[in-house]
Amino acid sequence: MARANGGRHVKPIDRSRRTMVLVGLTTVGALTLAACNDGGSAPNSATSAPFTTPAAARTATASSAPLTAAPSITAAAPTSSSAAPAPAVSGPAPGTAVKIGDAVRLPFSFGGSEGAIALTVTSIEKGDPADLASLKLDDNTKGLVPYYIHYQVTNIGDTDLSFTNLSHIRGLLSNGTRAPDLMVFGTFAKCSDGKMPSEFTNGKSADFCIPVMSPKTSRVAAVEYWDDPYTFNNGITWE
Repeated sequence: MARANGGRHVKPIDRSRRTMVLVGLTTVGALTLAACNDGGSAPNSATSAPFTTPAAARTATASSAPLTAAPSITAAAPTSSSAAPAPAVSGPAPGTAVKIGDAVRLPFSFGGSEGAIALTVTSIEKGDPADLASLKLDDNTKGLVPYYIHYQVTNIGDTDLSFTNLSHIRGLLSNGTRAPDLMVFGTFAKCSDGKMPSEFTNGKSADFCIPVMSPKTSRVAAVEYWDDPYTFNNGITWE
């Protein structure tokens, strides 16, 4: 259990099936560093089994420049009312690896809403520890560097996905273990996550960002999406 400013103890928060430990308070909200396991069934970044990546990803050198590629999504041609309904999107096989910038078609559900999306990890941007200067972090964040995972969601189904939320995205360090999540409650100018906008209907896209952390001796080299029908360590990976 971490201690917040002023000596007050704060209980861990269970959110999106992850265990998060409060490490500080900011002027814009509480910031937490996720020790990250899925309901206790998945190991944290220090002990989890390495996620195997291709040799090219393992040998890539760290760089402060974002890894970027333009997403490419081909919109389906409109069909007449008499045409047969399009088949349901099932997504690629578990464990599939794609390139950063590639759009992946996936089934999507949130609350009572079910539909289909195209998910694209557009870049992994290395930040600077100075980005966090305004945040009052505990000592356990010293020696860590922020990284910003940028991704885009496009509604490719017939369901209005307004105000739904896509989670279960995690960064992977160069050795394949999980990058600690940096959870900011409030506004963080460098990287803003959130819900889908209103009237998020077919063809609409929205851009998001998730901050994660890495030791200075490593880097965030890949991103995994592992929501249903996928599982932790066996989802879709962008490298």
